[in-house]
Parts: sequence; C-alpha cells; structure tokens
Amino acid sequence: MAGQFVKVKCEKCKNEQVIFEKTASVIHCLVCSEVLAEPTGGKAKIKAKVLGVVK
Repeated sequence: MAGQFVKVKCEKCKNEQVIFEKTASVIHCLVCSEVLAEPTGGKAKIKAKVLGVVK
C-alpha cells in the first residue's frame, strides 16, 4: 500500500504542515526549523502532533 499525506502540528510554534508519512529525509518545520519527522526505512517517526490524514 502506498503512503499517505498527514497534517501535523509543530509542538514548538504551532504551525500546521502537510508531510508524507513515508519520508526518505528529515522533515523540518517551515517556520521554526524544528524536526517534525525522521525516516526509518518505512513509515517515518513523526515527532509532531498528527491532526489527520489528508484526502
């Protein structure tokens, strides 16, 4: 099954951002540069609050 896009909220600055759940690189917040997700080889380790799946 293909991955999905998820909407996350940065814990530091409260910015909401859409990211891919199976990312191959580290994803940073566009506002404060906090790490939101890290690759693991499959689903990413998401370090931000997940708000939901984008359809």
